[in-house]
Amino acid sequence: MFHTNDFSSTIEKFSSLISNCVSAKSLKHGKALHSQLIKTALFFETFLANGLIDLYSKCGCKESIHKAFDDLPNKTTRTWNTLLSFYSKKGVFNQAYKLFDEMPQRNLVSYNSLISGLTRHEFHKEAVKFFREMQNGVGGLMLDEFTLVSLVSNCSCLDTVKWLRQVHGVATIVGFRTNLILNNALIDAYGKCGEPNSSFCLFRSMVEKDAVSWTSMVVTYTRASRIDDACKVFNEMPVKYTVSWAALISGFVKNGRCYEALEVFHQMIKEGVLPRAQTFVSVLDACASEALIGRGKQVHCQIIRGRSSDNLFNVYVFNALMDMYAKCGDMKSAENLFEMMIHVKDVVSWNTLITGFAQNGRGEDSLAVFDRMIESNIEPNHVTFLGVLSACNHAGLVNAGLELLDSMERRYGVKPKSNHYALLIDLLGRKNRLEEAMCLIEKVPNEISNHIAMWGAVLGGCRVHGNLELARKAAEALFALEPENTGRYVMLSNIYAASGRWSDTNRIRNVMKERGLKKEPAFSRIELKESRHEFVAKDKFHPQIGEIREANSKLVQHMMDVGYQPCISYPSLLDEDDDF
Repeated sequence: MFHTNDFSSTIEKFSSLISNCVSAKSLKHGKALHSQLIKTALFFETFLANGLIDLYSKCGCKESIHKAFDDLPNKTTRTWNTLLSFYSKKGVFNQAYKLFDEMPQRNLVSYNSLISGLTRHEFHKEAVKFFREMQNGVGGLMLDEFTLVSLVSNCSCLDTVKWLRQVHGVATIVGFRTNLILNNALIDAYGKCGEPNSSFCLFRSMVEKDAVSWTSMVVTYTRASRIDDACKVFNEMPVKYTVSWAALISGFVKNGRCYEALEVFHQMIKEGVLPRAQTFVSVLDACASEALIGRGKQVHCQIIRGRSSDNLFNVYVFNALMDMYAKCGDMKSAENLFEMMIHVKDVVSWNTLITGFAQNGRGEDSLAVFDRMIESNIEPNHVTFLGVLSACNHAGLVNAGLELLDSMERRYGVKPKSNHYALLIDLLGRKNRLEEAMCLIEKVPNEISNHIAMWGAVLGGCRVHGNLELARKAAEALFALEPENTGRYVMLSNIYAASGRWSDTNRIRNVMKERGLKKEPAFSRIELKESRHEFVAKDKFHPQIGEIREANSKLVQHMMDVGYQPCISYPSLLDEDDDF
């Protein structure tokens, strides 16, 4: 017990101790102070009690915050707001609304707590509705920058440009036109709503800009696939921040321009900017997309060299490294990384290894990892089952695939989607069990409207086994679902050609010509000494076409020496520029 003659000094000491506990989030010391305050009857000092309630709120201690709140006889608006904020952050909105209704006096903080909580937990419509009720209830406009930022976020998530413009107009009228935080939120929101020009108009009008402003504009343009505009904004930046480099690299990767992403990363390193984990994840994604294992290994080395200074070896980097090695076919390295992740594995880690084994034709290993995952009490999700069903597909394990599909919802609570059914239908098609595949399509729940992948799998099975009647039915379904996909027309034409149905083959060719459809030429791509080389089918303009043809002839001769016989079942009636 503290003994002092100076009451105010005692209050000040306790207040300081409580502040230290709040800063350190020290629940143990906070409870000790709470006991001391009860013994000395100082707990009834509202100022100190509010400090304790704030501590319990930040530590997430539900029981203690309730006890402190209930025991305090003289509650202030701050007391009520602290508990309201606690409920809102935790997403316990039944109690939050009840407490809000019981409050003897509310202020703007009370309303903002609920709106912010609803926004955080993605109840976007409810947040906007509550704001409208709030304005009607107080009989006039009551808001600040925090209210407006929450509203802007809700409008962007609801993809409602009309509401977003209204909020922007209100912000301008009430004097928040130059508010940096709000303007940054508006730039991002307009971008998410598909209005990059509105983002840029606001950006250009801003007198004050910070790293968030510039980076938000870069992200807005990359989101709209306007990479050149993103580069222009990036090049005009007075200071290129690490987060801005990361945004541009990520934008290139998401728009399929992986080699340019790697060039930007190289420039970033050259300028002495230290990458963060997020940047490494994007770069590794680029390497994985293009199967550039040499570049990927270089990035891996950079991560190892920098891990002691910036804690870059987190779960996201590990997962990205595993994915890169798996997509490049190096499952040994992917598996080694997985085993190194003793304490940081998440469901993505397991999914990456399961999918990696499946994609590399090691179905049994993929299923073995799935069994380990279940034994480790990790809950599988949709991606997990895409991986294991793909493994069954590659390994030809029909019964295992059927069993997995059956157990998804019944045992694991994961509702199958169209892609899950498509994988199993493809597996049945490969095994010439096309009638079972059709029965499975008929059993697909009505709420699954996307049947493209399923009919595509049926058509693929018909091509392998020459089922003309079912191929025509599947193709007609696909022509209705995706009339612009030339691959479906080509596949049906090839099925007819393989069966000698040349009139049907020509009919499909004529349909494509009438609809102005042209097949994209096939191409292969390799990386040699960090340079990319592409080989397009029937290419006549490659600068080394002579050497390519010579090498190709040698390879064909080697194949024929070991027994390869070219397929000559198609007659020589195809045009020189034929697409098939």
